[in-house]
Amino acid sequence: MKITDLQPKSEDFVFPVISYSKNPSVENKINTFLQVSELEYIPNSGGNPFKLASTATNSYTNYIDFYSWEKLETPKNILTVSINGEATGAYSENFSNWKNFDLRTGNYINLQDLFQPNSIKTVENLINQRVRKRINDFIVELKSNKNGSEDETEQIDIYEQCFTDNTLQYLEYFFGKDKLMVVVGRCSNHASRALDDLGNHEIILSYKELEKHWSAYARNLLSGSEQTVSKPGISNRLYKGKIDGKYPITVLINEINEDGSFSSVYWYDKNKKLINWRGEFVHDHLSMTEDDYHSEEQKAWIPKALIEADLKGNKITGTWQDYKTKKYLNLELEEL
Repeated sequence: MKITDLQPKSEDFVFPVISYSKNPSVENKINTFLQVSELEYIPNSGGNPFKLASTATNSYTNYIDFYSWEKLETPKNILTVSINGEATGAYSENFSNWKNFDLRTGNYINLQDLFQPNSIKTVENLINQRVRKRINDFIVELKSNKNGSEDETEQIDIYEQCFTDNTLQYLEYFFGKDKLMVVVGRCSNHASRALDDLGNHEIILSYKELEKHWSAYARNLLSGSEQTVSKPGISNRLYKGKIDGKYPITVLINEINEDGSFSSVYWYDKNKKLINWRGEFVHDHLSMTEDDYHSEEQKAWIPKALIEADLKGNKITGTWQDYKTKKYLNLELEEL
């Protein structure tokens, strides 16, 4: 495993690219996931991979700088890379995020997939209790100052109103050698950030205390076994297949939200241009819309296609229907 800088590296763009001679398919999956999800760039598609980030022409219209990355020390089967940078939209905001991958498959590791379904609430409560304790201890400290300043009064108000009912699906995390670090977002918004002395809440959970909550997948992952235990689900997964049996495509399905909504991107392998899908995933069925353009007259997106498909094991099969002609084309995908 070797990590270098994606070219062209510059002062504002330092981004990791993975080399893994032991398993080139894993290397390809990880680099594709990182570059598509973070840069909205398809690897080896030509041009500068940082163009959208540097011109705020990405999907969220923010200027993004990537200043550094680091490969963390982890158990054998896991790659964890931290990425640090700054996003600028209406205001500037430094960020750090962590990407965790199964080195046996190249799959992104979702935090909730590490735990048994009946243990997820227990683990969430454990995290939230520790966040609340950290906040409450600091409130006590602030209130102990009898001659508190106006800033301290505002701080107390920020912390007393802090949201602490976090769910695993929306939390950052990274692996250590013998512990999991879960990162819970800060209590303040941007306007009051200068008053937030606590910042993000980094909650340490030892593997030992989590042992009884691990899913079969997590136990297998952390055991160092070369054999993999499959983890069902489509969140943050890459698929490859064809439309109409003759147009090869690749699809990245993003996080499935708690209400079943999600977004995804796909591209034809021939022209390598990202196309967005949005929709719902309910009872292993995907209903998605591919938008054509935004009508100023109708103040709405005009669809190009409607997609209906079913997930069965590691395959997705269904139809891609042209919105204008109503013609149906077969859609067949298989997880990479």
